Amino acid sequence: MTTDDNEPGLKLERMQANLARVDELSKRLMAALAHRKQADGALQGPSNEIYMKAASAYLAEMMQNPAKILEHQISYWGKSLKHYVEAQQALAKGEFRAPPDPTPQDRRFSNPLWETHPFFNYLKQQYMLNAEAVTTAIGDMETIDPADRRRVEYFTRQIVDMFSPTNFLGTNPDALEKAVATDGESLVLGLENLVRDIEANDGDLLVTLADKNAFHVGRNIATTAGSVVFRNRMLELIQYAPTTETVHQTPILIFPPWINKFYIMDMKPENSLIKWIVDQGFTLFVVSWVNPDASYAGVGMDDYIRDGYLRAMAEVRRMTGERQINAVGYCIAGTTLGLTLAHLDRAGDTSVKSASFFTTLADFSDPGEVGVFLENDFVDGIERQSAQDGILSKFFMGRTFSFLRSNDLIYQPAIKSYMLGEAPPAFDLLFWNGDGTNLPATMAIEYLRGLCQGDGFAKGTFPVFGEPVSLSGVKVPLCAIACETDHIAHWRGSFNSVAQMGSTDKTFILSESGHIAGIINPPTKNKYGHYTNDSPVAGLPEEWKATATFNKGSWWPRWGAWLAERSGPKVPARIPGDSTNPVLCPAPGTYVVAKPGGGNA
Repeated sequence: MTTDDNEPGLKLERMQANLARVDELSKRLMAALAHRKQADGALQGPSNEIYMKAASAYLAEMMQNPAKILEHQISYWGKSLKHYVEAQQALAKGEFRAPPDPTPQDRRFSNPLWETHPFFNYLKQQYMLNAEAVTTAIGDMETIDPADRRRVEYFTRQIVDMFSPTNFLGTNPDALEKAVATDGESLVLGLENLVRDIEANDGDLLVTLADKNAFHVGRNIATTAGSVVFRNRMLELIQYAPTTETVHQTPILIFPPWINKFYIMDMKPENSLIKWIVDQGFTLFVVSWVNPDASYAGVGMDDYIRDGYLRAMAEVRRMTGERQINAVGYCIAGTTLGLTLAHLDRAGDTSVKSASFFTTLADFSDPGEVGVFLENDFVDGIERQSAQDGILSKFFMGRTFSFLRSNDLIYQPAIKSYMLGEAPPAFDLLFWNGDGTNLPATMAIEYLRGLCQGDGFAKGTFPVFGEPVSLSGVKVPLCAIACETDHIAHWRGSFNSVAQMGSTDKTFILSESGHIAGIINPPTKNKYGHYTNDSPVAGLPEEWKATATFNKGSWWPRWGAWLAERSGPKVPARIPGDSTNPVLCPAPGTYVVAKPGGGNA
């Protein structure tokens, strides 16, 4: 018997073996799902109220302007019927081809079969026509409140994206082709990936975006030389080793967001903002926040300011012997830096010489895309769940931010992992994205209620140590960097925040790209440019941008020059640790790898 004669038998054996593995994995899947912890229902999606508002608005449109509704319906029916007739005509001619396809390019449909195969092309075109009809109907509603409209549009887009034919095995040619080519092996591997993710998240589903074994914090990422020189319950303070013989006199202290871990600024050496700053001749300190567990339930914003910001600032001044520092805040840490500066101004404290804000919102009158998650239906659920757990879990935070880019961070990774059976890629940025942190329950609710919903900083009502502070109290020279396509802290909101600050020395830089790529944009890559404008940071952000100058390349050198002007003369380089300030451990420290409740990540 030849090999060819035996091929059907081998394929049958492989298929039977794969079916046996499916049975085993199915049992694991059921066991994993049984451990799923019940979460507050409000965290699973918006309340029914928003859909009722949308339905009421649509009915009102029908009553007030039936011609417009009929126009929508007739247009949709006409396009759908025309496409159906064209497809039937092609089949009637005995031609195995798709009819003309006027739908726009969409990278979800990159397989050639979406264009050439009659079945897959028919599915694609009908999906695109349906998506267009739904989007148009929502967009044309005039009797709905603008805030409700944004939420309806956002969640409608989520539903439309979810029902893409690429998200289902039977209508995904990539998945079907691979399943046939591998005798079902790809589907078994996909089920293994699915079970692994559900087991890793205690019965919930969160797609693993990167190979967790490819990166090790402190070994192949977060490797810039430095030392932990101070530690308390809230933070570890890292001082980085100098790479120049002399440094600017005024040290820099960076406060990263405690929603994620600080090493986004210190991935590979060629992408490391931390290494770049040190190489420019600055003494650099960076805060590494603790990843809290339920024992931190009562920790609030005042604790982050007192035991985080003020303590770290005091330690940097003590260790360097300098009266002033330059402070940097990234995202939520920038918002809190602003609160701290307003408090210091009220106290007559001039220990901060300048401030830099990365992708920072302080005026939440228009919170941008994240605003869809800041209404009471979600925040009430977060408050109930956080009160129960003592923390706002990183699981809910990660899932929420993923939905802001659902096709990139949910559906496409799920297709590759669960349908194609591919292993997660060795991608450092996605590894970091999955290495999230919890938030203390009290702090999370104070932030969501007082700053996001109440817009307390812009309104001058948010208290720091019992006394309200306002944006006008931020009076130090400042440089703010926002990102053009930021889904989390939209650049217009960042601009409006800075415009209301009390400083008379303001610089605003608008980087291309988003929340991470726009900031982690090393000059050597020559990838994203940035906008600058000598006009005052005032008025409408769109007007500022319209008259701004576009500059090729990274904003880092421009910011470095800005800092150098405010950092004094050069002094001998400072080495971390001495007899009065002992080194506690090497960078990146222990907090960044510790799991809440003990152990290492």
